Amino acid sequence: MPGPGDRHPLDDSPRLVERTWPTVGTPLVLVPVGSTEQHGPHLPLDTDTAIGTAVSERLAERLRGAGEDAVVAPPIAYGSSGEHQDFPGTMSIGTAALEIVLVELGRSACVWAPRLVFVNGHGGNLEALVRAVRLLRSEARDVAWLPCAAEDGATHDAHAGRDESSLIGYLRAGSLRGDRLEPGATSPIAELLPRLRAGGVRSVSPNGVLGDPRPASADEGRRLLDAMVDAAWRRLHGTVDADGRLTAPRNPAAGGATHDAKHSDG
Repeated sequence: MPGPGDRHPLDDSPRLVERTWPTVGTPLVLVPVGSTEQHGPHLPLDTDTAIGTAVSERLAERLRGAGEDAVVAPPIAYGSSGEHQDFPGTMSIGTAALEIVLVELGRSACVWAPRLVFVNGHGGNLEALVRAVRLLRSEARDVAWLPCAAEDGATHDAHAGRDESSLIGYLRAGSLRGDRLEPGATSPIAELLPRLRAGGVRSVSPNGVLGDPRPASADEGRRLLDAMVDAAWRRLHGTVDADGRLTAPRNPAAGGATHDAKHSDG
C-alpha cells in the first residue's frame, strides 16, 4: 500500500480511472449516462454523453472544493434511443439492456463506494433509470439519479436545437458544424409528441432537429451549463423520491425546463 511519502498526483484524480485500486478511497461516484444518437446535421452523435459528462465533472469539482471526495466514472455512452433509430449513426441498446447495465454497475460500485449518482443526459433513458435505481435502493444501496436540467424558468427547445447547439459550441466548438445549422420541427413539443411516439423523430423532422439551432452561441451555452450544474448541485443535496430521482425544493417562480425536452424529469 502507498505510504504518506509515496503519493502520486493522480492518486487524488477526479477521474476514477486515473486512480489505482489502493488509492480509490471511498468517494461519491458520479456516472454520466448518455447516448449515441443523431443530433441533426450539425451536432456530434455523442452530444448527450458530452453534456452529461460536463455536468458530472463540474459537480465533482464543487464537491471536492467543499471537502468531499468525488470522482467521475467513465460514461455510459449507449442508451435507449429507439426514437432516433431511423437515422444513421444511432446505436441504441434499448430500455431492458440499459436497465441491466445500470443495475450491475450499481451493485459493483456499491461494494466500495458509499454513494453512487447517475447523471442523465438523455430522456429516453428515464424508464431504465427509474427501474434500475428503484431496485438498487430496494437492496439498501445508496444510489440515485438526477437529470441534466436547467431549472431557470426559461423556455428550452427539444432536441438538437438552440440549447444543445449552444452547449456543444461552448464545450467543444470544433464539433459544431456551423455551416449546417438549420431549423427542424419548431412546433411545441406537446403538439409533436403523439406523432413522435408513433413514428419516431423522423416522422416529425426529416433532419432530426426539434427546434431552431441558428441563434445558438457559446456564451449561451456557458450560461446554460452553469444553470444545469446549479440545479444538479441543489438536487445532490436534496432528497430522493419514489423513482430514485434526487429532488430539491423549487422556487415556485421557476420552471423545470431542460436543455432537451426528452431529458426532463419524466
